[in-house]
Amino acid sequence: MSDPVNLPISGESLDDYLACPSCDALLRDRDVASGETAYCPRCHAVIEAPRRLAMTRIIMLALAALILMVAAIFFPFLELGAAGMVRRSTLLDTVMAYSNGMTAPLTLAMAALIVVLPVTRFLALLYVMAPMAIGWHAPRHAAPAFRLAEALRPWAMAEVFIVGVAVALVKVAGLAHVSLGPAFWAFAALVLVTVLKDNFMSRVTLWKTLETRRRS
Repeated sequence: MSDPVNLPISGESLDDYLACPSCDALLRDRDVASGETAYCPRCHAVIEAPRRLAMTRIIMLALAALILMVAAIFFPFLELGAAGMVRRSTLLDTVMAYSNGMTAPLTLAMAALIVVLPVTRFLALLYVMAPMAIGWHAPRHAAPAFRLAEALRPWAMAEVFIVGVAVALVKVAGLAHVSLGPAFWAFAALVLVTVLKDNFMSRVTLWKTLETRRRS
């Protein structure tokens, strides 16, 4: 393991230090080899964990997430049967269910949180990483695009939506026959892919790579 050392600033540049994202401890920045992990000595949070081909894996997972999102939007999400009547709905139908009256703003909020923001984040990550993964320079405006992707991370709530759907299905199952459509499984797979993508991402390493490629 390679652990950053918490040292005071004494005539050194601030560029030689970084802050722990968990406890804000000021740590001396140093190179971490691929396969090693740097921890914060105060709270033991992971600071940097570079891995071979991590950027390529993130790109592949982001592309897979985009494909799964398209499937989740356009394929049937749920099928409800009661009293001889069957109703199929898509993810768009779910979003548009609140488009009338006082609940109309919920339509925009749901569309943003479960579709627009996740897709925007995936596209931003692809824009930043794809050129660098094949050895090119960092694209123009790569830093703002990556900041946008990081800012959107807490607001992309696909996983919250799928948990809410699961809870609702438990309550509805006693009143009607419920069948899960392909879009439901695509959305569930999207959540898993997103989690895997975030686990592969070492943000400090990516920022360092971005700065290096911008200067070269």
